[in-house]
Amino acid sequence: MPNVIKFKYPLVFLSIFSSMVLAQPLRIIDNSHHVLTLETAIATAQTNDPWLVGNKHSQDAIESMSLAAGTLPDPKVSLGLANIATDTFDFNQEAMTQFKIGVSQMFPRGDSLAIKKELLQLKASQFPYLREDRKAQVAVITAKLWFAAYKAQESISLIENDRALFEQLVDVAQASYSSTMGKTRQQDIVRAQLELTRLDDRLTMLKQKQEASQRLLSEWLSEYPESNRLNHMMGNTKESSSFSIARELPNVVMVEQALFTSGTKVSPQKLPRYFSSHPAVKALDRKIEASNSGVKLAKQKYKPEWGINAGYGFRDDTAMNVDRSDLFSIGVTFDIPIFTSNRQDKQVQSAISESSAVKTEKWLLIRKLIASFEAERAQLRRLNQRQKLYQDQLLPQMHDQAEASLTAYTNDDGDFAEVVRSRIAELNAAIDALSINVERQKSIIQLNYYFTKSADDVIFNDSQIDRRLGEKK
Repeated sequence: MPNVIKFKYPLVFLSIFSSMVLAQPLRIIDNSHHVLTLETAIATAQTNDPWLVGNKHSQDAIESMSLAAGTLPDPKVSLGLANIATDTFDFNQEAMTQFKIGVSQMFPRGDSLAIKKELLQLKASQFPYLREDRKAQVAVITAKLWFAAYKAQESISLIENDRALFEQLVDVAQASYSSTMGKTRQQDIVRAQLELTRLDDRLTMLKQKQEASQRLLSEWLSEYPESNRLNHMMGNTKESSSFSIARELPNVVMVEQALFTSGTKVSPQKLPRYFSSHPAVKALDRKIEASNSGVKLAKQKYKPEWGINAGYGFRDDTAMNVDRSDLFSIGVTFDIPIFTSNRQDKQVQSAISESSAVKTEKWLLIRKLIASFEAERAQLRRLNQRQKLYQDQLLPQMHDQAEASLTAYTNDDGDFAEVVRSRIAELNAAIDALSINVERQKSIIQLNYYFTKSADDVIFNDSQIDRRLGEKK
């Protein structure tokens, strides 16, 4: 009888301890690492993206070109010696001999200069929208990498918490096996040790995923072009991968919650207006306007190109010192676009076709955004259902089952293998619930990208909500 009492008390303590462990996950963070929040990761990645720097240089180049394109071509100056006698090369021998200086200036067709300037300015106006879209894409990519590292980190925490429990189960099984009153068999001990080994393997795999995710995340955090902004900002001289992910799961707010939570399919005719403010769509709007200017520019070729020239001729006095008058000449040149069927007509037709092609790009993009939204919304709806199912039913049921099997085994009325199975099932359910929560946040971030007006909308918060409400008013 003393052996039985001695065996039961540790199990009672084990039951209490396991409940405490599962209710309070360990929060062990290496103080040598810096805690990286989702907002900090995204802001750092956006600041250190070299693509944005290159895009700004491209915009500056086109804007400078627009100023040059709107300016008249440089006047041309000509110098010459005309009608000099070849027998003596005497400047004053012949009355027609003269030193000439001329100036000519060309004037492009119609409003070509203004239209060229407008066209390049419209092309340059695409770049701010392209940068905003790029920043939003960087936010999505960085967030997904951050969540991947977060998921691996928290899964490791859950397994490490349960590993201590399984170590005690092994000790309890061994104590029960050595007891003359216990029902534990040798295969139960082997099973408990096997599950402990499997947990170690899962930990190794998850740590591998965590390290890979953090390495990929470090690529976006490293400062362009040389140093590391993250370490400088945090006062750390170590490499950029020396950080840990924040333990709290961010709660990202949905931009257009009415569309996400609506149970009915939104009319395809209404959806395009939701995406009309997307930076990528606005960039295409500017591209369409630029192509329309290209059509106007092509039509200017039906108009003549004008030029004006003026010349001054200096003549020397005669050999008898008789004064000769200097000569002044002025003229106008222009071409006559008569044969337009193979040149001007085709150039206008080409510009119109190019403009139509750009318009199809816009509708292809909007169609893609609509399809992606519908797919992501369906996924989010299922994730919400699974989240509710796990929180309301599965997790409590798994916990009750694990406690019941442990209680039955404590009272010598249950199977040790069932205790192990129920604990493994509870651990798996907790990891699945974590995965659902993470995937749900990733889905919300992806959905926010589809409706973003600025890159800040990807990680939507209360300040963005107030701004949106103000815009609607």
